[in-house]
Amino acid sequence: MTSLQCRSNAVKTKSQMRQESMRSYIGKGGASSSLAKPKEKKVVKTTFAPKVQRRKIRTEFRRFYDRGDLPIQVSFTGVTRRVAWKVDIDKLNYHHYLPIFFDGLREREEPYKFLALQGTKDLLNAGNGRILPVVPQLIIPIKEALNTKEHEIICTMLKVLQQLVESEEGIGECLVKYYRQILPVFNIFKNCNRNLGDRIDYSQQKGTNLGDLIEQTLELFEVKGGEEAFLHIKYYIPVYESHVSNMF
Repeated sequence: MTSLQCRSNAVKTKSQMRQESMRSYIGKGGASSSLAKPKEKKVVKTTFAPKVQRRKIRTEFRRFYDRGDLPIQVSFTGVTRRVAWKVDIDKLNYHHYLPIFFDGLREREEPYKFLALQGTKDLLNAGNGRILPVVPQLIIPIKEALNTKEHEIICTMLKVLQQLVESEEGIGECLVKYYRQILPVFNIFKNCNRNLGDRIDYSQQKGTNLGDLIEQTLELFEVKGGEEAFLHIKYYIPVYESHVSNMF
């Protein structure tokens, strides 16, 4: 054999060297890699639903509070929060302040949310005959809160409406002519009750079951709204059944 032939045999291609290397793995547990071409992976395009961003709410309550024009502040007694009034509530102008506090019931952020709700409750408790003349000014804040269609805000407003109707004689009858602004949202969420099967629905204990709150509020509207209340409620909420007849 000539030196040229020996040199040609010594020079091996990369492919031949790789094949010889793979043969040496036989019987030793297999190779860590394969000569087979990998299968092409199918790219599956996935679509994600866009996140629904809640519209930012800018209330008159927040604007007045940030300017320091509201006579309230948060006070702590131990770990308990409460509203501290800087002036006597009896000296407040309800025509000015009560609509502002009702507007704040749409707030989601603290401390505005807490101050607006507790401040509204305090004003209704201390109304002393000053609430009824202000009712027409409260309709727009009530409507705007309900029209957010947010579960928590609607529940808050329903509880306040119940307290409003109970706070003074004649308010239930006064609200009848404003049912057109208030009741359409009631009709949308009236049957919004949770079906949890055998599980406990703690929202009933907390008073946050929207369907139950609407039914309770409508019943109070009918009882406090006078003779025409039921007919007006029935017009906007056809599935509503009278509770007055069941009371006797």
